[in-house]
Amino acid sequence: MIKPHGSDELNPLYIYDQKQHAELMVEAEGLPSILISSAAAGNAVMLGGGYFNPLTGYMNVADAMSVAEKMHTTSGLFWPTPVVNLVADVSAIQGAKRIALRDPNVEGNPVLAIQDVEAIEEFTDAQLNTISEKVYGTTDKEHVGVSEFTSAGKYVISGPIQVLNFSYFTVEFPDTFRTAVEIRNEIKEHGWNTVVAFQTRNPMHRAHEELCKMARDAVNADGVLIHMLLGKLKPGDIPAPVRDASIRKMVELYFPPNTVMVTGYGFDMLYAGPREAVLHAVFRQNTGCTHFIIGRDHAGVGDYYGAFEAQEIFDTHVPKDALEIEIFRADHTAYSKKLNKVVMMRDVPDHTKEDFILLSGTKVREMLSEGKAPPPEFSRPEVAKILMEYYQSKA
Repeated sequence: MIKPHGSDELNPLYIYDQKQHAELMVEAEGLPSILISSAAAGNAVMLGGGYFNPLTGYMNVADAMSVAEKMHTTSGLFWPTPVVNLVADVSAIQGAKRIALRDPNVEGNPVLAIQDVEAIEEFTDAQLNTISEKVYGTTDKEHVGVSEFTSAGKYVISGPIQVLNFSYFTVEFPDTFRTAVEIRNEIKEHGWNTVVAFQTRNPMHRAHEELCKMARDAVNADGVLIHMLLGKLKPGDIPAPVRDASIRKMVELYFPPNTVMVTGYGFDMLYAGPREAVLHAVFRQNTGCTHFIIGRDHAGVGDYYGAFEAQEIFDTHVPKDALEIEIFRADHTAYSKKLNKVVMMRDVPDHTKEDFILLSGTKVREMLSEGKAPPPEFSRPEVAKILMEYYQSKA
């Protein structure tokens, strides 16, 4: 198992000591409080679980700009995306040195974390544009990630945090949500040394399944971490419980026992393409994985990124010694009618488009909505059944 990013040991910011936790919960009720954004809440959950090791809290303007422009903090730590607590109104906490952060995603807005306020600064419009351009590759407000980022507010509350709960993730996904600490411990319990991580925000079809198996075999891995995003997605994406059920069914039926961990993490999707791919690599290193699969248009949306930009950024912008995790570069995978198996397209230069079973996402959704299963070469029938039930329930 490899070391965490930026430190020898993982330093999660969740307060595990019960006595200290109880004291902080009491203290929080007497502190000035602020309702934070869903994005900031996701950052707190990731900091709490050790995924964002070695960060100790939210970045200030100088660090956020340095990360956006140079991919490292002002102290020199390699980091790909700003981790900020952005709000629109700070009147409730003016002058406070210690504040309670309230969760926007749970009824009653319970305290999610306590933050020591080192500074309250304000982004200029130019700085917001720079971050959008550098991190998301565009300032287009039609980009869902840019829209979320630029609408959160301009005030930047920086400083270390102590995390007191993991929002709705432990309640809604008790069998799936895991911290980086828990994943590291489970990898140790399995006795795995080489572990391949697979990121997903979608159900997994045959191509994804086979990609995990190809990567596992290529690096001679002991196991695979299927690690799904459990936070907020864009409209039209399939809800986490449906994805979770379909992925678990696929693993149960089509992978050897005890070779796959199905887990999830609490974070809202950024849709930041290449930059988010690097962030994904950082926090998979923090889980102890040695390899991470990056395919076509990883973490992309619309036509904002080139097909392989998320792989190329590791050559152009990630210093050789910045990360210990290794990237497994995948091409588009599809079922070959010639070879009767799923292949990477780059590995079969003799194939034409007609030699593959290719279905667009729109076509697949259409079929599932009509109660028609995609061909078994595209989607496992047991997985298709779960997805059909979901789509038909919406009809």
